[in-house]
Amino acid sequence: MDSANKVNECFPSFNPLNLEFSSGLRVIDNFSDHISYNLFNKEKNNKSHAQLLNEMVLEFSLSSSVTIIASDTSIKNNVAMSIAHIHTHDKLLVKTIHHAVNVTSMEVELFAIRYGINQAMCIDNISKIIVITDSIHVVKNSFDPSVHLFQVQSATVLSDLHYFFNCHANNSIEFWKCSSYLKWHLHNKVDKETKIFKPLPLYPCKNS
Repeated sequence: MDSANKVNECFPSFNPLNLEFSSGLRVIDNFSDHISYNLFNKEKNNKSHAQLLNEMVLEFSLSSSVTIIASDTSIKNNVAMSIAHIHTHDKLLVKTIHHAVNVTSMEVELFAIRYGINQAMCIDNISKIIVITDSIHVVKNSFDPSVHLFQVQSATVLSDLHYFFNCHANNSIEFWKCSSYLKWHLHNKVDKETKIFKPLPLYPCKNS
């Protein structure tokens, strides 16, 4: 098992002219058919949704071209914790751990998604990335062309996906909703780790 720890990841300055948000150049304009969302259907019960997640894992777990990322975040005493487990067939589980202080939940959730995608892209011959998260609203914000407070994190996600989709016409990404209260096994392990991990803040505030 590999692990990575980073403290107070830099959040670069805001750029209102970023090309990732320009009409005609956006990921959503050019690669909308490469992106899909699997949301929790309120008409179905938790057991049905968990079964769909199990079927998805069963379908893709034996494929060496698919990687599954389960990520979660938590904030305690002003310290934000982000943990992701990256599962790929016939490879060791990769764990990434990051923490920072004085950041919002939106910032750390966007960073968790960004970093998980970035790590998945480093694996050879990956054509499908599946992200399991309880923050689908954050994902959708990443594709929002409007100017918003965390545009830099979103732009980095979009830049990575631009590169990934351009590498091969069949490359795709799926986002699966998995609420923490569902306690589904892959996401539940990450959720528990974010709650029990107690980092020692090394700096009084985040870099900016």
